[in-house]
Amino acid sequence: MIARTVPFAFACLALLLPAARAAEGDEILGQFRDWYAVAYDEQGTKICYMVSRPTNSEGNYDQRGAVYVQVTRRSAEPAPDVVSFEAGYAFLDGAKIEVAIDGKNHDLFTKGQTAWAYDADGDKTLVEAMAKGTRMVVKGVSARGTDTTDTYSLLGFTAAQRAMAEACGK
Repeated sequence: MIARTVPFAFACLALLLPAARAAEGDEILGQFRDWYAVAYDEQGTKICYMVSRPTNSEGNYDQRGAVYVQVTRRSAEPAPDVVSFEAGYAFLDGAKIEVAIDGKNHDLFTKGQTAWAYDADGDKTLVEAMAKGTRMVVKGVSARGTDTTDTYSLLGFTAAQRAMAEACGK
């Protein structure tokens, strides 16, 4: 999955920018309030993902790359959806990020500019909280020591999740 992260970033940004287009071969399942759902085929396996970008970002930085949250589902795997956060910068080595969904905190580990849950149970807990929540706040620290806070709307999450389930299975 990591190998597809960089192309995902461009595909995700293409979805989030009105003038751009999705990656060739990607099927846009729809926009659901603040979330987009997409499917594509990878060597005979259908992959679905849903993506959103922050409604607000704070921090003392001059420049930052793409910032978004993505939930990925592979039709051939019984594993739960995988949640990843792209920070738009390299995280401080060994840093954990804090994700608060309607006040309940979840800690994630980082590598490069991406953060994930520690295990499948963590992903499942995050997805369940995101489906029930209305707002998610993500706090991280860059390799340069810059604190950032990104706020995401969870409006449309459940509808995008349903579209993803229809396209890639439950």
